[in-house]
Amino acid sequence: MNYEITIGLEVHTELSTKSKIFCNCTTLFGGEPNTHVCEICSGMPGTLPLLNQTVVEYAVKTGLATNCSITRYNKFDRKNYFYPDLPKAYQISQLYLPVCRNGYVEIDSDAGKKKVRIHEIHMEEDAGKLIHDPWEDCTLVDYNRCGVPLLEIVSEPDMSSAQEVIDYLEKLRAILQYTGVSDCKMQEGSLRADINLSVRPAGQKELGTRTEMKNMNSFKAITRAIESESKRQIELLEEGKEVVQQTRRWDDNKGTSYSMRSKEDAHDYKYFPEPDLPPIEISDAQIDEIKSSMPELPQNKKLRYISEFGLPQYDTGIITNSIHLVYLFEETVKICKNPKIAANWIMVELMKLLNDSGTLPENINFNHSSLGKIIVILEQGKITRETAKKVFGEVFYNDVDPDTYIKDNNLSVMTDSLAIRTAIEDVLTQNEKSVNEYKGGKTQAFQYLIGQSMRALKGQAQAQEVTKILKDILG
Repeated sequence: MNYEITIGLEVHTELSTKSKIFCNCTTLFGGEPNTHVCEICSGMPGTLPLLNQTVVEYAVKTGLATNCSITRYNKFDRKNYFYPDLPKAYQISQLYLPVCRNGYVEIDSDAGKKKVRIHEIHMEEDAGKLIHDPWEDCTLVDYNRCGVPLLEIVSEPDMSSAQEVIDYLEKLRAILQYTGVSDCKMQEGSLRADINLSVRPAGQKELGTRTEMKNMNSFKAITRAIESESKRQIELLEEGKEVVQQTRRWDDNKGTSYSMRSKEDAHDYKYFPEPDLPPIEISDAQIDEIKSSMPELPQNKKLRYISEFGLPQYDTGIITNSIHLVYLFEETVKICKNPKIAANWIMVELMKLLNDSGTLPENINFNHSSLGKIIVILEQGKITRETAKKVFGEVFYNDVDPDTYIKDNNLSVMTDSLAIRTAIEDVLTQNEKSVNEYKGGKTQAFQYLIGQSMRALKGQAQAQEVTKILKDILG
């Protein structure tokens, strides 16, 4: 029997505000445990929350960027649950009147353009972090994260594969980064997703029983978890068993998930209106002001790059999916004045360095002007392409200044034809077999001799000059 997979996501993103949602504590990542905490975010009795206005502005900005309608009159609710990482035993969230509703994000699916609908976006506070210590056989609690402002972006169950989920998350991450709402550093937990997944026989109208996998914070783990859970549910149905609605935890090291608890519904949390915070009224004037401050969003930037610069659609898709690559690309173009060459260096040389080093675009730490400088020096004929790639590698890993590095390491192009000729003659002397093979008609031997000559010259001579002199010597 064929089965259909249905997936909806609850995406939590920490906002890039300087202070927490209901107090003045810093939101900086890290710090010694329990040092970014005050009476309010640690849940001391008798304290009162005060709403951070920037959180509301960021929520509205996110809603506008994801085609949502903005709730003019909205309020907060208490979500009650008892867990050590939530010191006051309830979370201030939004259930009945969330700030944004009925939006969508458009992705490219196998069937073409597809809209993944957004059910709602609501504001809430983050909980603390539990640290399990196997040596002491105990669990420690760090409340630094308590009260960090979150947006929860709840999609409709519109996705049917792991690839669609990743496409949606990449688009959503780009939107959040472009608007400045969140840095979306998944390794720091500022973007994480809960996966709601069910399977059903192909053609069946009713959805299957869903399970939820919580707090997934890497695209690779999300892909593996979806593939594993859909397989697990299909095998249960094939065996005539039922899928139980539950919350599961994904173990990426073992490549499997296990049950944590039965899946809660809204009534399990005993929601009621938050009595310590007044309702929020958002005026049309406020929305218009936020609209006027919106940056160029990923899709619009992608279309502009294609039409204005003539770049391939694939290249623009990769570059515009990351605001950090956009920053680098635009700074490089400003210096070298050639968008196609700038994009080619990013797509080939930078991507290779990122992949080889396992570095994410947001962790690029070299001066963004350096790539443009290298391209200009190369275009002026002052260095060879091989040297340019070598210099860029040093820039990538050590953030060197290109001009200084080239000068200090004597990497400029060799212009002394006599010195080049002498080096090539030495290469020919050491490779008599290849010389004879070339003279005997094996043209591949000539390419080998060019390579050996370039190596002897440390890539500092122009290939055309080396080829010319080599042909002259060999007749």
